[in-house]
Amino acid sequence: MVSSEQRRKQLAREKYLRQQQRRVQARRKARIRGAVIAAVVVVVLGSVGAFAAFDNADTDGKTDNASDTASPSPSKAPDPCDKPAKGKPNGKQWKKEPKLTIDKAADYTMALHTTCGDIDVAMDAAAAPHTVNSFAFLAKENFFDHTPCHRLTTQGIYVLQCGDPTGKGTGGPGYTVPDENLDAKSVKGGTYPAGTVAMANTGQPDSGGSQFFLVYKDSPLPPKYTPFGKISDSGMKVLKKIADAGTGGPRGQKPNATVVIDDAKVTKD
Repeated sequence: MVSSEQRRKQLAREKYLRQQQRRVQARRKARIRGAVIAAVVVVVLGSVGAFAAFDNADTDGKTDNASDTASPSPSKAPDPCDKPAKGKPNGKQWKKEPKLTIDKAADYTMALHTTCGDIDVAMDAAAAPHTVNSFAFLAKENFFDHTPCHRLTTQGIYVLQCGDPTGKGTGGPGYTVPDENLDAKSVKGGTYPAGTVAMANTGQPDSGGSQFFLVYKDSPLPPKYTPFGKISDSGMKVLKKIADAGTGGPRGQKPNATVVIDDAKVTKD
């Protein structure tokens, strides 16, 4: 028969074990929450200290990066991509958004010819006319040619970010475009599905410029980033090849792969 003293010790031991288990679970949740928050920063492009707590990333403003202390940097994988074509970004700037000239009822395709392969994007002109119009204008002006994709995230959210001629996360075309299509069913639940192409921004409304991100795996993000395109199946294979090569840290660093947009074209189908 168990004595009252033995019973007391047993209850105390069980209580201690429960407390320890709760502490472990709390630490695990905090790490996951921190990783997701840090990842979200990446897409922000934002004002000083914002772009998503990632690294200094911003699409037309300034963004901050958080230093990565969650885990050691993975070993660098071989570069799966070719050398960039000769040339430099032209760095053109404009004071205001271009005049809306696209046909909202038509289908448009953006072809990104990159050092890692071609990524074709079906663009939604009906749902995001200002965004698609801006990309058509910038592509015609060769704005994206020779620009690097400067950020890859591999924890929390899973995106490749491009469209900055400076390659530092702080560049843009000099103007901004309004947010669009934020009520799209595909992102309403707080997840941007794999294959989505969306605008980065500063964290403020209507602050997108030229920076955009390509989602290679379902990513938890609030519906604050204009979704305007869908990546082709062949383009997803290229994107996953880039992601598989890794980055300097999970919270949004320069990709190990040499990802440069040699040429970008937007065509009316």
